[in-house]
Amino acid sequence: MSKAAKIGFLMLFAMIAVGVLEIGNQLSIPGIPSVVSRAEAVVGRPLTPVSVAGVARRTARRCAAGVYNC
Repeated sequence: MSKAAKIGFLMLFAMIAVGVLEIGNQLSIPGIPSVVSRAEAVVGRPLTPVSVAGVARRTARRCAAGVYNC
């Protein structure tokens, strides 16, 4: 078996393995973990980038650090 064939076989196996893991996540099969974790951020919560509280917190921190001339 040539080197290219071995690499192709490993890539095919990896794609099938990732596909099985993702199908397990979509079907909520217990015991089969997902490669990609779920996002837990909700827009509007204080630590998300687009919330007013998050923008105010970062602006205050940057003013205190001297990044901005406040």
